[in-house]
Amino acid sequence: MTWRDKVDNWMSYEALNQELRERLIEALCDNRSLEDSFYKNLEFGTGGMRGEIGPGTNRMNIYTVRKAAEGLSYYILEHGGDVQERGIVIAYDCRHKSQEFALEVAKTVGKHNIKVYLFNELRPTPELSFAVRHLNAFVGVVITASHNPAQYNGFKVYGEDGGQIPPLVANKITHYIKSIENELTVKIINEKELEDSGLLTYIGKEIDYAYIEKLKTIQLNRELINKVGSDLKIVFTPLHGTGNKLIYEGLQAFGFKNVTLVKEQTLPDPNFSTVKSPNPEEHDAFKMAIQYGRNIDADLLIATDPDADRLGVAVKDLNDQYVILNGNQLGALMLHYLLTQKKEQGILSADSAIIKTIVTSEMGKDIANDFGVTTIDTLTGFKFIGEKIKEFKETKEYEFQFGYEESYGYLINDFVRDKDAVQSAVFIAEVAAYYKVQGKTLYEGLLGLFNKYGFYKESLQSLTLKGKEGTKQISHILTSFRNTLPEEIASTKVTYVEDYKFNKRINLQTGEETKINLPKSNVLKFYLANNSWFAIRPSGTEPKIKFYFAIKNSSLKGSEELLSRLQYHVMKMVKEIISS
Repeated sequence: MTWRDKVDNWMSYEALNQELRERLIEALCDNRSLEDSFYKNLEFGTGGMRGEIGPGTNRMNIYTVRKAAEGLSYYILEHGGDVQERGIVIAYDCRHKSQEFALEVAKTVGKHNIKVYLFNELRPTPELSFAVRHLNAFVGVVITASHNPAQYNGFKVYGEDGGQIPPLVANKITHYIKSIENELTVKIINEKELEDSGLLTYIGKEIDYAYIEKLKTIQLNRELINKVGSDLKIVFTPLHGTGNKLIYEGLQAFGFKNVTLVKEQTLPDPNFSTVKSPNPEEHDAFKMAIQYGRNIDADLLIATDPDADRLGVAVKDLNDQYVILNGNQLGALMLHYLLTQKKEQGILSADSAIIKTIVTSEMGKDIANDFGVTTIDTLTGFKFIGEKIKEFKETKEYEFQFGYEESYGYLINDFVRDKDAVQSAVFIAEVAAYYKVQGKTLYEGLLGLFNKYGFYKESLQSLTLKGKEGTKQISHILTSFRNTLPEEIASTKVTYVEDYKFNKRINLQTGEETKINLPKSNVLKFYLANNSWFAIRPSGTEPKIKFYFAIKNSSLKGSEELLSRLQYHVMKMVKEIISS
């Protein structure tokens, strides 16, 4: 079917949801927008699916959600045995339509006599991961678009281990979804029938209590918290999302009593009214928290994204100004503290390993090496870290200690199998207490790590390229870099190139190629002779292409200068490619 055929199919469907019909009629005069809404089906990948809310096969709406849930149901039924009884856990965040979409998943899956556990209120994504394991469910779904803008929502699937589904499972579910010809005619059971059948169980506080009990197990040094826990001043903002209750309760349970909430951003708000973007990676998201911090002279400012799987942190620098730590710096602080405490307590096993992604700073590897801990690299996306944790449990080859990615995702203990801002928030507070006992700030702690391991500096540039033309431009950028490998950038030789699409590492000096033992992914990574690298990858969840830059130098100023030069020259190349 052409996109116009799909539009006609929707317009002629008599039972079409009235709100969607009205929005579709409004869009009929805008061919460009209409084509973008229907020119393809919303893609289902290893992270599930995500898109703008609205009418169309390339949008999030009750019909595309039902279609995805129907495909997931076929996958569940394929396994037979007791999987229908073990069932599915469904959670949702604060976004537009999240609760409605969650119920649509329940009504679609429940039609197949599959047990449904549905949270009675919004909950963080990591709690969904925990609940799947806690309830011994077969799968989980959370309705969220994470840190995306307000017009987005998504459908994210988890396996029985509590981790995001790996590519093989995603491909099977995608096959079933594609077998459904018309999303408009997927049948559902109504909510009352679902309740009367006994297939629907609402869950809530009992899961919260169980999660908090597990959360307490990640604390490493209660003694130092007893010394400064009441004095450490913390400002916390959930950025209108789901993190408020669990993080506040977690901080209290850890012994941090001096916690101030950013009132204007505490209540859920699907429009995220006080911020341009509900993403703690964006510095603007900290504006209100910094004002609160100045008012009370806070030691630590923490912010979480709408579904509370990402954590951002701001602390005072040497000039008494609040600065936002990047994801690599925050990960290094947590990792070094964790390994230090476990080594001192004699609980750091010889087979310990940390897991990070290929676009995460090598500083973590240097820290791990210092403690005799192995570092495992994965592709970008916490699903791959979760997959490795599962592998560790099965093979007993390594004992998991810490997992993280540069985009503010961290995991301290694997009772959750996805990035967890609740764990991260209480743990970074403990790290801040560790330095406060020494009369230092977190920033001073970071400088100490730089002096020991080298001055690492990283940055990220993103280009948003929407629609059909944007997809072509993203492909063109990657193809251009791949087909004409740069030999020199910013007057520095490029020594190696890693092409994850073809799983090969190329020595540009000798032409020798070696195999990369990771799943294929459309990512390029370039290593330069001066201990720097940059990587290019398209986002899996947004219409963006991302450029990662990393430097290691003997001084902070040197790192900043080299990073600025590298970033300038690479982005100049990108602009030339786009304009060609």
